[in-house]
Amino acid sequence: MIGILNLFTKRNRLIFFTCISLCLLYGCGNNETNTPSIDLQNIIEDYQNHKGYDKKEFPLGLFTKEYYQSESEFAKTKLNELSKIDIIGLNDTEQISLELLKFVLQDKIDFYEFGRYLNPLLSDAGFHTALVYKVKPLANYEQVKKYLNELNAIPDFVDQHFVNLQEGLEKGVSQSRVIFNGYESTYNDHIVKDYTDSFYYSPFKSLPKNLTETQKDSVLTVAKTLIEDVVTPQFNRIKVFFETEYLPKTRTSIGASNLPNGDLFYQNRINYYTTSTKYTADDIHQIGLDEVARIKVEMQKIISDLNFEGSFANFFKFLRTDAQFYAKTPNELLIAARDIAKRVDAQLPRYFKTLPRKPYGVAPVPDAIAPKYTTGRYVGTSKNSTEPGYYWVNTYDLPSRTLYTLPALTVHEAVPGHHLQGSLNKELGDSIPKFRKNLYLSAYGEGWGLYSEFLADEMGMYTTPYEQFGKLTYEMWRACRLVVDTGIHSKGWTRAQVVDYMASNTALSLLEVNTETDRYISWPGQALSYKIGELKIRELRKKAEKELGSEFDIREFHEIILEQGTVTLSILEKRIDRYIEHVKNK
Repeated sequence: MIGILNLFTKRNRLIFFTCISLCLLYGCGNNETNTPSIDLQNIIEDYQNHKGYDKKEFPLGLFTKEYYQSESEFAKTKLNELSKIDIIGLNDTEQISLELLKFVLQDKIDFYEFGRYLNPLLSDAGFHTALVYKVKPLANYEQVKKYLNELNAIPDFVDQHFVNLQEGLEKGVSQSRVIFNGYESTYNDHIVKDYTDSFYYSPFKSLPKNLTETQKDSVLTVAKTLIEDVVTPQFNRIKVFFETEYLPKTRTSIGASNLPNGDLFYQNRINYYTTSTKYTADDIHQIGLDEVARIKVEMQKIISDLNFEGSFANFFKFLRTDAQFYAKTPNELLIAARDIAKRVDAQLPRYFKTLPRKPYGVAPVPDAIAPKYTTGRYVGTSKNSTEPGYYWVNTYDLPSRTLYTLPALTVHEAVPGHHLQGSLNKELGDSIPKFRKNLYLSAYGEGWGLYSEFLADEMGMYTTPYEQFGKLTYEMWRACRLVVDTGIHSKGWTRAQVVDYMASNTALSLLEVNTETDRYISWPGQALSYKIGELKIRELRKKAEKELGSEFDIREFHEIILEQGTVTLSILEKRIDRYIEHVKNK
């Protein structure tokens, strides 16, 4: 293969790589779907089998306006078919599938109608940063070829997003300029002089042992060329585009209400992220204010019990500046997180009937994305993947990573939070359609994560008053989100108002406050899902405990919450109500 490569010029090498990668990686196939039917199972299969584009041609996906329009039309057709189904005779699982598919299809329509594809950027993420998730250990030759093919597809991937971003600017749909402070790291870090320093080259430094020497030689030759001639030049293009074309033209306002149809768009996001049409921005703002007041009373009690001499603000300053609350090295922070994770593992059988088979690891957030990344996050894998799930801990800027909040972060992101719930979701039985096993709704998933922080108190995970305060400051953080998200996107708040409110009411570091503020500006409505979901789960538990008394079983309650996977909050409430009636009538 090396000899063949020498016959090609740099100009036509990329064409060759595309052709050879596609031939190696894919066989022939078709995109046929099942015949449309008003039968629920057939409609679900139509949806699950729907491709939308040829993955052989677009290994990184298709992102054109025409694609999103066709997806919207497809969703409208399926919604119309679903509307003709008589739910009488459907079992519980089928009724849930029907309701969830309607919810998912409506969001596909809304995605196109509100032009959300025109703005593929967040303060801590973007179309180009999503590429880092393709960088994984390579286990076999097929994975190697797939990854090479993905690297080779980056130019077309970038071109499609540039078109959307340009149209977004023309229509007044862009991110706020203020969120892009420090954003240059998202592309500068991938502009390297030595190809071996590229993050995208890192999987080739440890190729699978089952490759022949000839295969390894060919792979490394192609990899070098791709990094030098494709990957690095594309990040140079992204740099030029952002700094000369996009950023100078982005909007200076921060609220969604300033976008075209902004008020309708924000209400749509409220409906989606709360999985409910019952809330207005004013409703949520008031819920947030009430929660902030309640939690503040609990915080004040801990401060008083510690005999701290000083004000609420003084105590926050103490937490932000005292060395005892911070790890001295990245490894120390990771060790502390792993210790908490292992301690909570031991508690799980007491609270859950069903546990996931998929294990999880604790690892640092990759350096390539750490500066603009959140404090921690769970990164899952598919059911059949040889990789575990990962609880990522951000070890960048250690003076901003508080140890006393680490227990709350760990139980939220790992277990009993996202890893437990997410893995069980992927491991659901055959009666659950595939689309539901891959479904994630923040009101349910993040609501469960916050409920896990509450549950961890019963598990004995908070061992000091400071860790108890850390639990409360995380709870306060999510309550503040209700206030500031609605403040930004509905009530005309400035960024300075948001920072001041967050800094005054939470013990988050100032770096975290600023990072989170930019996140709320860039992602309207998503931050509402956490607290709204948690409040609903806690409300349902309180109701079950009150009505069932000594018959209440915490393991059975959690089984009902988790056994059907991701659901809307209204579905969840119906399930708990039926559970209560069932226990009463035994």
